[in-house]
Amino acid sequence: VDEDITMFHTMYRDLCQATQEACDNPEDAALFSYPTLKKLCDEYFYLPARSEHRGTGGIFFDDLPASKPNAVKFVQQVANTWMPSWLPIVDKRRKLRFSDQEKQWQLLRRGRYLEFNLLYDRGVKFGLANANPRVEGVMVSAPPVIAFEYNHHIEEGSEEARIMEVLKTPKNWV
Repeated sequence: VDEDITMFHTMYRDLCQATQEACDNPEDAALFSYPTLKKLCDEYFYLPARSEHRGTGGIFFDDLPASKPNAVKFVQQVANTWMPSWLPIVDKRRKLRFSDQEKQWQLLRRGRYLEFNLLYDRGVKFGLANANPRVEGVMVSAPPVIAFEYNHHIEEGSEEARIMEVLKTPKNWV
């Protein structure tokens, strides 16, 4: 799993570095700093009530001014990098067998995704605060199957415990 996450982060670090190199001045280049965008991701996708992050990170640039040089090209490159950063992981892992316990863990993590979106995501909050909220639009973005479990216990020394350590304290993958 760690090698997949490292590969994913490497692709986005390289994209950020290439964008920085294309900038004409250091001020604009700083907007595309991988460490900064990763930190913003770690800070944004955080569930404070649980003291954990929603996932293993990425980059976050919602506040990137679209008027800045290279901003639109950067967003296009992020979109173009998504499939190459994700499909190799899916191709490598899709035929692996998993236990019922591992499936339950996946469903619990999907539940955290929905929890974050409903309680903390500023785009969802904005959309629901309108005079004509699109509740269906929010709900269809949820995974089709999720789980919540009160006071879920994670076995010490398990893979789930290891991942929870990463979710509690983000790791520098590259």
